[in-house]
Amino acid sequence: MRELQDLGDVIRRHAHNSHGPTGLDGVMIQATDAPTPPRPGLADPCLAVVVQGRKRTAVGDGVFDYAAGEFLIIQLDLPVTGCVTEASPELPFLGFGIRLDPTEVASLLLESAQLPDRSVPEPSGIAVAQADTRLLSATSHLLGLLDSPQDAAVLAPLYRREVIWRLLTGPLGSLVRNIGLADGNLAHIARTLHWIREHHRDPIRIEELAAIAGMSASTFHRHFRAVTHMTPIQYQKAIRLREARVALVSSQTDVAGTAHAVGYDSVSQFSREYRRAFGAPPGRDARRLRTEDSSIVATR
Repeated sequence: MRELQDLGDVIRRHAHNSHGPTGLDGVMIQATDAPTPPRPGLADPCLAVVVQGRKRTAVGDGVFDYAAGEFLIIQLDLPVTGCVTEASPELPFLGFGIRLDPTEVASLLLESAQLPDRSVPEPSGIAVAQADTRLLSATSHLLGLLDSPQDAAVLAPLYRREVIWRLLTGPLGSLVRNIGLADGNLAHIARTLHWIREHHRDPIRIEELAAIAGMSASTFHRHFRAVTHMTPIQYQKAIRLREARVALVSSQTDVAGTAHAVGYDSVSQFSREYRRAFGAPPGRDARRLRTEDSSIVATR
């Protein structure tokens, strides 16, 4: 497919065995010639496209594999673990991500009178679909600005709108529409996610979270699980561990103090859950990250 080839050419010119932001606001590119270990992080609403190779994203008990020509949508802030599963020196993995701003989505919805798809029985915070030529062409326009940065100030906002429009009118349009809606179930769940992140040290009370969402406890629990693929307690634990990892790397605090700071009463429980999440005890993991690349815990 010509569009995939064009996107691959741009990524090759601007990334080699690297993963990170570009000169375009909210756009990240990735290229690697070998599979990568799982990397945990907190994802914003975004579009992720595989141009070559294969990638896996896991959130809670959901695992999403996507290959060349496929894309993934994340609707709201979720703790995810991502890794490249197929790459080689002959056929390196090539991919990119674009952050989706809820206000940009809402603006297009208002202009086009697009309404939420009521045929979707449950919200879903993450999904994968095949990219059509129109979406690939739109993303190619945006990433092509990496070759002509002098045009980005004027054209990038227009090309971003083109990308969002192709998403809204594509196979995952209902998910993307929910990003811009302030009164849907997704927005109500998003309020509770924000509350948990701000109060991750405090005990979880389902009735309190349900009240924030404006739902009964049973309805809230069902919608929360459908959106996040985890329970509120599991979401809180993921946030606590991520905050602990950032603190251990950036401020070199001791393990016990960090455990208590993020809400754990038991240091041994914290160490067990940290090792289960990140593959190494807290102290050893922090020392490794300081000598390698701590950006994986600092990015959202």
